[in-house]
Amino acid sequence: MQKGQIDVRSNDIFPLIKKFLYSDQEIFLRELISNGVDATTKLKAYASKNEFKGELGDLTIDIRLDEKNKTLTISDRGIGMTSDEVVKYLNQVAFSSAQEFMEKYKSESVIGHFGLGFYSAFMVAERVEVVTKSYQEGSKAVKWSCEGEPDYTLEDADKEDRGTDVILHIGEEGKDYLKKERIQELLDKYSKFLPVLIRFGTKTEYETEGEGDDAKQVEKEVENIINNPEPAWKKLPGELEDKDYKAFYQELYPYSQEPIFWIHLNMDYPFNLTGILYFPKLNNSIEVQKNKIQLYSNQVFVTDDVKTIVPEFLTLLHGVIDSPDIPLNVSRSHLQADSNVKKITSYITKKVADKLHDIFKEDRKDFESKWKDLNTFIKYGMISEEKFYKKAEKFGLLHNVDDEFFTFDEYLEKIKDTQTDKNDQKVVIYSNDPKGQHSYVTTAKRYGYDVLSMDNILDNHLMQHLETKLEKVTFVRVDSDTVDNLVQKDEKKESVLSEKQQEKVKELFQQVVGDHKEKVELKALSPEDMPVTITKPEFMRRMQEMQAMQGVNFGGELPEMFNIVVNTNNPLIAEKLVNMKSQEKKERFAKYLQKLALLNQNMLTGAEMSEFVEMSVEMLK
Repeated sequence: MQKGQIDVRSNDIFPLIKKFLYSDQEIFLRELISNGVDATTKLKAYASKNEFKGELGDLTIDIRLDEKNKTLTISDRGIGMTSDEVVKYLNQVAFSSAQEFMEKYKSESVIGHFGLGFYSAFMVAERVEVVTKSYQEGSKAVKWSCEGEPDYTLEDADKEDRGTDVILHIGEEGKDYLKKERIQELLDKYSKFLPVLIRFGTKTEYETEGEGDDAKQVEKEVENIINNPEPAWKKLPGELEDKDYKAFYQELYPYSQEPIFWIHLNMDYPFNLTGILYFPKLNNSIEVQKNKIQLYSNQVFVTDDVKTIVPEFLTLLHGVIDSPDIPLNVSRSHLQADSNVKKITSYITKKVADKLHDIFKEDRKDFESKWKDLNTFIKYGMISEEKFYKKAEKFGLLHNVDDEFFTFDEYLEKIKDTQTDKNDQKVVIYSNDPKGQHSYVTTAKRYGYDVLSMDNILDNHLMQHLETKLEKVTFVRVDSDTVDNLVQKDEKKESVLSEKQQEKVKELFQQVVGDHKEKVELKALSPEDMPVTITKPEFMRRMQEMQAMQGVNFGGELPEMFNIVVNTNNPLIAEKLVNMKSQEKKERFAKYLQKLALLNQNMLTGAEMSEFVEMSVEMLK
C-alpha cells in the first residue's frame, strides 16, 4: 500500500471547496457523472483513431445507491486510470486531464475537469474511494482512498473490467443524498441530456395486456435510463421538422401550451453555441415564468438562472442554450464578467431580433395574428435593450381600435395630416381600455382621429420610451382632455351661452361637486359631444400608473385627479338646464349629469352607484 499527501498548496483546500468554489452542494453528482462522461468520450475517441482496439461494449454509466451501507457509487466503462495517472490526476488538485486531452485531440465534447470537479465529492462524503483500471493492455486495477484530508492511500484492487468506480461514503452533511427520490431528482435536473447513457437501477412501468373486459394492467421492471443523449438542439436544423421541435418542447416542459415558434441556434465562430429558444404565449404578462431557459455546457445542465447570460427581456423565452465556452466547474457568480458570456449575449439578442424580422417580412399577416402573444416580449426588449430596439423599429407594431396594424413609420405617416398640433407635434391618441372608454373613442373618431389600443402592461413604459426616441411625437390618452383639445389647434369654438349664463352654470356644478378634488371647467364643444365629461390629466395619470405598477410610494399615494368638463353647447346644458325654473331641479339635474359622466369612466361604485340608480328611477317616473 502506498501512502502520501495530496499535492495542494494549503491544507485548507477542502473547506475552501465546500464553502466557496461551488454555489450549490448538490452539483457534486453532476461533476462526478461529467467525469465519467469524459472518460467514456475519450475511449470512443481513441477507438475512432484505432488507438483502442478492444470492444467498446456497453458504455452506460451506472449510479448505484446503497442506503444500508451509506454509499453512492458512480461507475463508468471509460478509459480508467493507471496507478501513475491516479497520482497525477487525483493528487494534484485542479489539474485537469480533460484539458490535456483537449490539447492533444482538439475535442469539443469533453465536458469538465477531473480536478476541482472531482473534489466536490467531499462536500457530501466523509470518505471517497476510487477503484479504477486503465484501458491500456496489462494495466492493473488500483484503489485510491481519502477522508477529506491531504492524506491518501493507494493500493492494488480487484477489478476485472476497465473503467472507474467512484464510491462516496456519505457523511452526516450529505445524508439527504441517501434517498432514492433525491438522487432521481438530481439526475433529472443535471443529467437529462448527457451524451452518454446514464442508468439508475430499475423502475416500474405499467403495460396493458389483453383487450376489452380482459384488459389488465401488468407491472414491468425496466432499466431506469435517465437521459436522452441526442437532444434536438445537438442536431442540424435540416434534420428536424416542426413536430420534432414541438416534441422537444414537451420533453423540456411537459404538459405546457405549444410555443408560437422557435429559433435554432448553431454557431461555431467566434465561440461555440448551440440551442433552441422557444417563444411562448405570453399574452399580457411579464410575471416570473415557470418554464425557464436552461443553460448547458456540453449537454451538462449548469443553471436555469440565465440573467447573467442573456438580457433580462430574453428570460421571457423558453428553451436551451448550450456552450462549452461557458465555465462549468466554479461558482456562477463570475459568469457575467466572462468575456465569452458577453459575446453570447450579443449574439442571442441579434438572432432573436433577426428571426422576428424575417417572420414579419415573410408573412406579415401571420405576424400580426401572433402580435397578442408576441407584443409583451417585443415591447420589453425595446424598452430595456438598445440593440434590440434598433432592430425592432422595423417590426414593432401599433394596433388601433379598428384592429389595424402599423409599423411606427406607417402610423406617423397615417396621422400626420389630422393629428399634428399647432407646435408641429404629432399627437398619438390611445385608449388603454377601448370598451370602458368607448364613448371617448367614438367621439375622437367622429372628429376624424385615429385611436390606438394600448392595453398591455408595458405600454405606459413604451410610450414614454417612444416619446424620447421618435422626433416630435407625444402620446395622449383619449380621456385625458376634451376632444377639441386632444390635438391642440388655434381654433376656438364659441359658446351659445352668454358669459353670465356660463358663470351660473359653473357655480351650479361647483356647488354639486362640493369640496371634492374635481375641478369644474366649462368648454364650448360640439352639440353632439357629451354634456359633461370626465378628463384625467395625462402626466398625473401616468405617474399614478407607474407608481401602481412598480410598487413605488412617492411619499404617499398620489391623489386621483380629474376634471369635470361641462359642454355649454350641448342642448341638455344650453336649453334644458339653464331654462329650469326651480333651483332644486337644477341642482338635481346637474348632479345627475355629473354622476352620468363618472359612470362613463367606471368611477361609480358602492353607495354612489346606488344613489345614481335611485336618481335614474325617480327621473323615469
